[in-house]
Amino acid sequence: MKTASVLILTDDSEFARLLSSCWRTERRPPAITVLDLQIWQAQDAGVYDLTVIGPAAEENLSAMLSRLNPSAATILCNASGAPEIQQLRTRYPRLLHIPLREDWAQTLLLVAGESLRRVEAGRIARQALSQAARSERDAVLGRYMLEMKHSVNNALTSILGNAELLLLEPGQLSAQSLQQIKTVHHMSLRLNEIMQRFSSLASEIRDAETPSQPETEEQPSAVPVRR
Repeated sequence: MKTASVLILTDDSEFARLLSSCWRTERRPPAITVLDLQIWQAQDAGVYDLTVIGPAAEENLSAMLSRLNPSAATILCNASGAPEIQQLRTRYPRLLHIPLREDWAQTLLLVAGESLRRVEAGRIARQALSQAARSERDAVLGRYMLEMKHSVNNALTSILGNAELLLLEPGQLSAQSLQQIKTVHHMSLRLNEIMQRFSSLASEIRDAETPSQPETEEQPSAVPVRR
């Protein structure tokens, strides 16, 4: 499982120190990056699973949030009043707010843990969708090959037959032409083996998908016995 990445943005070094130390006591701590606002504003915003914004000047909040990925989880931990937070959450629906109270660290870790689990679940879902799309493409290719199997076998039969007829009269061919005909014949045999293996695999898959006889037979209903 991929280690989650967390960015802590704050002007308060004590906030970052306390939060980082609490996180590192977890069983599976995330990879933590701590940046103050001046350093962060001077570099690329980067991509993180979760961003925690600690105490910062009120006028910096909108600018900070505008640089973050709007689809990424973001937790704001400060003493802002309800009206200001409501305005920010209207513009940034995924923004979560945790007031700076006595238990802010424990609350933040709980909320952050849930956010990271959702991020991981989303990542797994995207991987599953991508794998399903690849499997569907492979299935389309497999169905096409199955449909074309008869035509390919006919073409191989024709190539093999003509190659064998030419090999029956080697004296009419130059040494180079004879070698080329032998190569065509050998490669055709290999292609034929591949197609036979493909047909065998297709049959095995069909058999595996078909319910066995005991499974398809209905159990006879119990007949009541009259006494």
